[in-house]
Amino acid sequence: MPFQKRNKLGAKKFLPKPLDKQPICFKGYEGQKAQLKTVPNWQERLREYVEQLIAECE
Repeated sequence: MPFQKRNKLGAKKFLPKPLDKQPICFKGYEGQKAQLKTVPNWQERLREYVEQLIAECE
């Protein structure tokens, strides 16, 4: 049975803050993308690191 459109029971992320609609993009060195994807919970850890960098500049 396929998922119905506009289903309110779909998968939802439980994040402490809402995500921005525009992604943050940067070019890494060769091979970093594949290595990064092997790190557990890399997206949340990267978000926390960006917050730390911003706090250091203020």
